[in-house]
Amino acid sequence: MRANQLRLLALLLGLTSAALFAIHYALFRDSRLLAVYLLYDLAFLPLEVLFVTLLVDRLLSAHERRDRQHKMNMVIGAFFGTVGRQLLAELTELCRDRENLALSAAVAPAWSERQMETARAWSAQQDFHLDVTLPHLMHMRDILDEHKEFLLRLLENPMLLEHEAFTDLLWAVFHLHEELAARVDLMNVPAADFAHLTTDAERAYGYLVVQWLAYLGHLRRSYPFLFSFAARMNPLRADPRAEVGVETAPGA
Repeated sequence: MRANQLRLLALLLGLTSAALFAIHYALFRDSRLLAVYLLYDLAFLPLEVLFVTLLVDRLLSAHERRDRQHKMNMVIGAFFGTVGRQLLAELTELCRDRENLALSAAVAPAWSERQMETARAWSAQQDFHLDVTLPHLMHMRDILDEHKEFLLRLLENPMLLEHEAFTDLLWAVFHLHEELAARVDLMNVPAADFAHLTTDAERAYGYLVVQWLAYLGHLRRSYPFLFSFAARMNPLRADPRAEVGVETAPGA
């Protein structure tokens, strides 16, 4: 509502109140009773303001936060659906401790909320190491080149300011792309550059794993049917497959 409209509304409400007081006095000619009720209403006014500002405003703020979080998870879902899951799958193939990763973070459709949180907390404490080769780096550069415009549009989304962890993931992915794109001949980079690029890939992969598990947790809570498919196709599993197996929760 604009300022002029607010002023007009305040004026109308004030005039209405004054008119009602005038009608009351004209009918009953009792200024003492009118003053008593006016003071009575004024005494409760601070409590009413307190109720509105603390309770109603808090309820509205909580609703707005849930709405923003829902939209943010839609953005995260678009990222993983477009490029994130592909990156995750490519880099998981290079993970040195693939067996432990599959054991600790291989989310399945039947997993409980506690298992999901345990996996996410575990991933946040890990330093993942990758066996990267130069052909892998070239392939990674091609993937990021293909989706560069999409990633740029994600960074322009103002909601990212409220999701620091996902913003860190995007910056790590962008930095990896910049480093890869800056090398004219990736097949002949010096050993020091190769080690640096490997570190950048490992950093991006760590963020990818943590955010992927957090996103799966959101799907489990809000969209069980989407969670069932995402868990079956989870790149962190040793055998991701679309077919519904014995681990799938009933009704998924």
